[in-house]
Formats: sequence, structure tokens, C-alpha cells
Amino acid sequence: MPEWLDNSFFATVALVIFLGMMVAFGVPRIIGKMLDGRIRQIEDDIAEAKRLRSEAAALLVEYEQKRLSAEKEAEGIVAAAREEASRLTAEAQASLADLVTRRTKAVEDKIAQAEAQAIAEVRARSADLAIEAARTVLSDEMNRNGNRVVDAAIADVGNRLN
Repeated sequence: MPEWLDNSFFATVALVIFLGMMVAFGVPRIIGKMLDGRIRQIEDDIAEAKRLRSEAAALLVEYEQKRLSAEKEAEGIVAAAREEASRLTAEAQASLADLVTRRTKAVEDKIAQAEAQAIAEVRARSADLAIEAARTVLSDEMNRNGNRVVDAAIADVGNRLN
């Protein structure tokens, strides 16, 4: 056997026959189609990822706008609450001042009424004391000069009747 007919020769011939059969049965075309399908699937996945990324970016912008709007609304609510609290504080202070004024007026009226009542009681007591003093003086005078005063009064009544 010649030297060129060794195992390498037969392995090379078997490889050429195998590759020929592959080409004959269309294996490269099938592999190409499989690779083309896989390429289309990867392109579709990339397009889908780009679409999802753009949607996510749009949602991010939308939610950022909503967040800013919510922050502005919250600031407005806080400002309104502060204004309302300020207004209520002013109303409460005015109401308290009015209440203090009314209570002070009521107390002053009670004090004036008590003063008037005390003055009236002092006058009444003074009048009672004056009457009692006059009665005492008259009683003493009547005890000392009682008959003369009665005689004079009778005479005076007699003169007036005539």
C-alpha cells in the first residue's frame, strides 16, 4: 500500500464526503435559516427593549411631572392651612378681646350696681339713724317740756281754726 493511502488520506476523504453530503442535503441553508431566525428574534428583542425603554422614559417624565404637580399642590395646601390658621388665630384673638371687654363691662356694671346699692343702704341707714336721733331728741324734749309743747300745739290749732 502506498504511503499516501494512510489513515489521514481516508480521514480527509471521509471529511470531504461528509461535507458534500451536508451541502447536498441543504444543511448550510438550514443553518442559515436558523441563524437568520435567531438574528430576527434578537432584532425584535432589541426593538422591543427600545420600545419599552422609550415607554419607561415617557412614564418617568409623566411621573416626574405628577410629582412636581403634587408637590406644588401640597405647598398650596400647606399655604392655605397656614392662612386658615392665621385667620383663625386672629378671629380667636378678636373673640377673646371681645369676651374680655364684655366680661370687664359686666364686672364694672356689677361693681357700679354694688356701689349704688351700698350708697342706698348707707343713705337708708343714715335716714334711720337721723329718725332715731330725732325721735330721741323729741322724746327728751317732750319729757322736759312736754306739757308746754302740747299746750302750744293746741293753742296753735285753735288759732288756725278761728
